[in-house]
Amino acid sequence: MELGLVGLGKMGGNMRERIRRAGHTVIGYDRNADVADVHSLEELVGKLSAPRVVWVMVPAGEPTQSTVDQLAELLEPGDVVVDGGNSRWTDDEKHAEQLAARGIGFVDCGVSGGVWGLENGYALMYGGDVENVAKVQPVFDALKPEGDFGSVHAGKVGAGHFAKMVHNGIEYAMMQAYAEGWELLEKVDSVENVREVFRSWQEGTVIRSWLLDLAVNALDDDEHLHGLRGYAQDSGEGRWTVEAAIDNAVPLPAITASLFARFASRQEDSPQMKMIAALRNQFGGHAVEKK
Repeated sequence: MELGLVGLGKMGGNMRERIRRAGHTVIGYDRNADVADVHSLEELVGKLSAPRVVWVMVPAGEPTQSTVDQLAELLEPGDVVVDGGNSRWTDDEKHAEQLAARGIGFVDCGVSGGVWGLENGYALMYGGDVENVAKVQPVFDALKPEGDFGSVHAGKVGAGHFAKMVHNGIEYAMMQAYAEGWELLEKVDSVENVREVFRSWQEGTVIRSWLLDLAVNALDDDEHLHGLRGYAQDSGEGRWTVEAAIDNAVPLPAITASLFARFASRQEDSPQMKMIAALRNQFGGHAVEKK
């Protein structure tokens, strides 16, 4: 089939290549002319045969909204737009309604796989009407990993991005657990080879995972991570997961704590710890460290 792909960054560029390897035609557009196949959305739409499928892989928020606005003007009834970026699920309903007013279908798709997806395949979680999903199915089949799993029609519009959001929330908590365990192992004198302890966990343990494999890769590159600053950004999906938990009265203590740990990483000198140190000094005479 033919696919228009908007956004050819680290994810989008590799996705284009994987879809092409499966025998499909991909026409890609990106603001970076060096990687683009066409030089405008108008040119991209003009090169596709109806019914068209255009997959959007641009940052969430305004870039995605702007792209959807333009495609709403360019596409025709029966065409389908897929949002494969990390959009908030609440935006999906608005986009579906906006496009449906012009007879254009909409599918949201959470995509996981990162820079490894080209070779390993991408885990896909998508939401939308059955008829719209069917128009995109050959592309889903091309992108997914080999085998029976790794791809799911999660439900109605918004379900794909909601599922991916929860996936990323779980990812936050898992990474935090590995990080805390690593720090504790590094702290004690009795454990002399932390990297090899992590490596030993890769086989036969209940905590083995791809994230553990990646942790070992990182330690092979820099055994004690001396070359890295202790700072971790958050993509937004961790926040959305916690907000959704509050809205639905679902307790998420591990995921919430892992999100707050990201915030703590950005503080060179924690204001909270200043207050705790001051209180300990006031009630117990405990020593404080002056700047």
